[in-house]
Amino acid sequence: MNDEILDWGIAELQRRLDGREVTTVEVIDAYEEQIAIQEPEIDAFLSLDLDAARSRAAVQDARRARGEKLGRLAGVPVVLKDNLCTTTFPTTAASKILEGWIPPYNATVVDRITDQDGIVLGKTNLDEFAMGSSTENSAYKITKNPYDLERVPGGSSGGSAAAVASRMALVGLGSDTGGSIRQPAALTGIVGFKPTYGRVSRYGLLAFASSLDQIGPLTASVEDAALVAECLMGHDPRDATSLQEVPPTLLSSLAEGVRGVRIGVVTNLVEIASPGVQTALARAVDALQQAGATVTEIRLDELAFGLAAYYVVAPAEASSNLARYDGVRYGLREPGATVEEMMIATRTKGFGPEVKRRIMLGTYALSAGYYDAFYVTAQRVRSLVRAAFDRAYASVDLLLSPTSPTTAFRIGERAADPVEMYRSDICTIPSNLSGDPALSIPAGVDSDGLPIGVQLLGPARSEQLLFRGAYAVEEGLR
Repeated sequence: MNDEILDWGIAELQRRLDGREVTTVEVIDAYEEQIAIQEPEIDAFLSLDLDAARSRAAVQDARRARGEKLGRLAGVPVVLKDNLCTTTFPTTAASKILEGWIPPYNATVVDRITDQDGIVLGKTNLDEFAMGSSTENSAYKITKNPYDLERVPGGSSGGSAAAVASRMALVGLGSDTGGSIRQPAALTGIVGFKPTYGRVSRYGLLAFASSLDQIGPLTASVEDAALVAECLMGHDPRDATSLQEVPPTLLSSLAEGVRGVRIGVVTNLVEIASPGVQTALARAVDALQQAGATVTEIRLDELAFGLAAYYVVAPAEASSNLARYDGVRYGLREPGATVEEMMIATRTKGFGPEVKRRIMLGTYALSAGYYDAFYVTAQRVRSLVRAAFDRAYASVDLLLSPTSPTTAFRIGERAADPVEMYRSDICTIPSNLSGDPALSIPAGVDSDGLPIGVQLLGPARSEQLLFRGAYAVEEGLR
């Protein structure tokens, strides 16, 4: 029975719960058993409280027995990336500088999950402060890919992705600054969605790069991702960048299809992908054409400059955002003879190598004499990327590309070469720079049995069409 429970999507799970074929406590027990089997090998979690999850499950069972109406995520086991503030779990961002810190408030997305009766199991591992593409940069552990324990699960939301891929949770929340939801989704064979900038509140997300950060779901199916996204979206007055408009419905429109929809394959991103990824993308193209979409090739050479621009803009914003971790107000404090010495000692011990690297890069880019040459130039390149997307969307409705140019690489393989690691996000970064939505869908495996993801991109506020396209790919590849 436990294996059967783990195979259910959200709709099937809730149908079984409503039909009294299973209890919510039994669902949590099934996931607890799976965590006991998988977690010792995968290392996806930084904190876990299954007793509290079981207590919430028992309350839901009692409410259901009384005939009370439950939320849209009732009974759904959820995990949270550990850069989302929670009052019931530590929030560390996988950094020693915040070890053991428990925030006084929840992130808006956490409240929206629990308001819909989602059951939070725990917090998941990530690259420290979401800076990385492999989940090797955590101060606590290295998360492994469920398909091959010698390989990375992607990053920075690798813990959430690995938990969902190994069926230790039904839903994971991640954050996406340069691809950190979509890239690990591709490398672990699940669905990952980054919304339009401002569509989902960032309140309570530990900021990395504020103009790029977004929060979204990681799930086993497009249908589940659509439901969770609907629960997350909506205006939040506590986030100044939150869109003040009614979000679109996604779930009810999935089956409307893509007949007549124009889709452009970004050839210059396909060319840099491995042969296995190119083959998978061709299968996705066939699926979309069979569903009635018109697929053409399109070249967006400006996207090649996105990587360089991102690694100026993101570190610059990080150097500002991470200045608050100074040993004065919260988190780690190392002793020092003066306040300055205390701050230096605290930040030296508290931050890992990748975070220090990006802080220094960002501080340099913003320094006198270099601001115009680096930061201003990067912002101009960002405008070029946005303009390239605008031109593309004048002739097509959606874009299709690889999510990652390769499948999962081996742990340690790129650790000594930061630039090679940064290239892992070359396909995903452009939509962060533009603020547009994007969605990664599983597209089979390569000859080594490693998952491949393909990515649909859309203009701002095109989530509904984006999910219709993703659903068509998913159905066509079954």
